[in-house]
Amino acid sequence: MSRIAPAELEQFIEQLFLDAEVSADVAGVVSRVLVEGDLLGHHTHGVKLAQGYLKDLRAGHAKGNAESLRIISQTPAARLYDADYLLGPYCVEQALDFTTQAARTFGIGVATIRRSHHIACLAAYLQRYTEQNLIPLVLTSDPAVASVAPHGGLDPVYTPNPLGIGIPTGEKPILIDVSMSTITNGLVNKTHQAGGQLEHAALIGPDGQPTRDTAAYFGTPPGAILPLGSLEFGHKGFALGTMVEALTAGLGGFGRKDGVKQWGAAVTVLTFDPAFFGGVDEFKAEMDHFVGACLDSRPREPKRPVRMPGHAGIDRRARAFEQGLELPEDVLAALRGAASEAGVEYPF
Repeated sequence: MSRIAPAELEQFIEQLFLDAEVSADVAGVVSRVLVEGDLLGHHTHGVKLAQGYLKDLRAGHAKGNAESLRIISQTPAARLYDADYLLGPYCVEQALDFTTQAARTFGIGVATIRRSHHIACLAAYLQRYTEQNLIPLVLTSDPAVASVAPHGGLDPVYTPNPLGIGIPTGEKPILIDVSMSTITNGLVNKTHQAGGQLEHAALIGPDGQPTRDTAAYFGTPPGAILPLGSLEFGHKGFALGTMVEALTAGLGGFGRKDGVKQWGAAVTVLTFDPAFFGGVDEFKAEMDHFVGACLDSRPREPKRPVRMPGHAGIDRRARAFEQGLELPEDVLAALRGAASEAGVEYPF
């Protein structure tokens, strides 16, 4: 592990995108969101992604100009965007900013983005809005990728279809970032590249048996990731994954039916303003009571008390600003590769 000042890392990533002729507003948002992913500990969805984003830009499979994001239809509280594969973090933040304005007026705002490029770590967007006493919700799928099997099936059909939601409280916000599958594509790829085994039998092989061996996933015929709940309760994860598919590709009207081959995302974001419902103070008081009850629950293992979603990441983020950000070797290797491919000096 190596420690890097977050501001220096963000500046380096931003310059890589600027050198790739990405517009300044897009480069700034993308670099900040990628670094935020690592600050929260989501290293598969942080700055490691910059190398792939830059490759797609050079190949013409991603766009870097903010003008690529077009509004297709809108009402005062809802929008549909077409991004033409503009880098996803910029698209998501634009959509969240719109839904924030709508929520301040109507209590809720919703926006859907079709043909976005990859959107990185969902948790990385949330604190920006919980700090405004809002509840942001982000859902996404990738129409070009099939990695998760439906419950009862063997063939991969859809993606882990994660959702992220930020919940303000009187103290630390709750940051939820979960997939509707047992594990993510990123963890499968990382484990396979390292030649290791998964901690749990989160995959299903072509023989119909659960397995920890990632080689089964990459075989012919391929295996698949199990839906959340695995074989026993996977109908629940499959149902939730179906919901995300409907609210992203379905709402956008563009997805798997269109034969998409390009790495990207279908995205829907919603923002709620508690002030228009029970009130901000009442919302926080209710959530603080809930958090207190959870933290006071007797731990199953005495040395491992209950923790709320996102709190470990928030603590990790604070330490990174004090002591420097620790990055695993595979992330550092991707950064060195991105610098080499861009023809610039690696500064860390």
